[in-house]
Amino acid sequence: MKLKQAMHKDADFSLFGASSHQYRVKGKLTAKEVENWQDRNQVILPEPFAQFLTEIGNGGAGPYYGIYSLEKATSNTEREALLAQPVLHPGMTKEEWNDLIKLLTEDEDISDEKYDEARNKVLGGMLCIGTQGCEYDMYLVLEGEYRGKVVYTSDFHPDHPFFFVYEDSFLDWYERWLDEINLDYEGSWFGVLMPGNEDALIQMYHNDLNEEIQTKALNGMFKFKKVPQETLDFLGNIAEKNLKHRITAIQLICKTSFDIGAKYLMELLHSDVQEDFLEVLKILNAHRKTVDLREFYPEILQRFDRINDRETLRYTGYILEDCDATTLQDFEPYLCSVDPTMQTTAIYAARSCKNKVGSWQIIEHMFVEGDQQVLKNSILYWGLIPHEKLLPYYKAIWPEYNNNPNFREKFIDCLRELHLPEDYFDRDEP
Repeated sequence: MKLKQAMHKDADFSLFGASSHQYRVKGKLTAKEVENWQDRNQVILPEPFAQFLTEIGNGGAGPYYGIYSLEKATSNTEREALLAQPVLHPGMTKEEWNDLIKLLTEDEDISDEKYDEARNKVLGGMLCIGTQGCEYDMYLVLEGEYRGKVVYTSDFHPDHPFFFVYEDSFLDWYERWLDEINLDYEGSWFGVLMPGNEDALIQMYHNDLNEEIQTKALNGMFKFKKVPQETLDFLGNIAEKNLKHRITAIQLICKTSFDIGAKYLMELLHSDVQEDFLEVLKILNAHRKTVDLREFYPEILQRFDRINDRETLRYTGYILEDCDATTLQDFEPYLCSVDPTMQTTAIYAARSCKNKVGSWQIIEHMFVEGDQQVLKNSILYWGLIPHEKLLPYYKAIWPEYNNNPNFREKFIDCLRELHLPEDYFDRDEP
């Protein structure tokens, strides 16, 4: 019933991965077929998963790109890993994880055999039951204390242990997926956020004084597309009184009611804390395609000359991209910075500034003081600025671009705007 409701709710298959399975399951397996598989592979499947295979279907509809058939799950799991003992557990520390994957990340000369052995140890005692796309897969724990839990895996990145979902069994996890579709929750990264509706998460936040749990309870609200006024009041109280969770609360308010969140963003813009300014820029960037941000431009421009890191400068460029009042003069201190990384970020951030021709002096100063990479970055992000004073610099680097059709046309367009012959850069005279 819930699967049919989900199919009706997402009739156009807009949820990520839905177009691949279209909410249809494959033919069921018999109990004997499951038993034969277990005998062949010397593995006993967790009962909820075996129940899914025999009572619902042998794969098909499910989170992300769906659930593999038992045959495909087997072919996507190394037998050595399938028969190994699990070593992963929820709450694994970064130190434990890094030590576990050391051979996979630090030994460049590791043999294929040793690599496979180390990889199978990490994935031991689990069956690959589906993919989330790219490097991300879903596994089912077959043995040990966490038998039956679903694990989200990725590549072996230091400091990023694999993620155990909240549910203890496959069917609980699967049913939550259907429930959240039918409740019209955000489904892009299903299973990562704490389960529960607004009331349950608010109760969790109040009842558990553990900061990590409180953070997870708040983050769990990102799956809601809309929230009632009571929830907005709860978030507003946190935004005003709780410094640790203030930013998350403001993000949530802006996600569902940007007009209400704008008040808190303005307050943060007046903060002297650099991190607050960056957080505002990130929130504004998340909404800039759907919200008119003009009221924020003057406040941002007032803080422009106090930016001291690349990330803040980059996000400032994003927000001011549609602000016609922004000029290269605003970016000048960073365009002419002695820090090459800051300078590169500034060139990228200023890519949408109007009337670069009128600021040719700043550009020439960049070219004189910077190395050749500055010139290349300006061509990459800005194209060629059609001003006669800049032609010598473009002419000097022309041989590197002459045979590149993508960039050659930019050089030719510059000459056309200046009414110069197309062979200008090939001539010997300056």
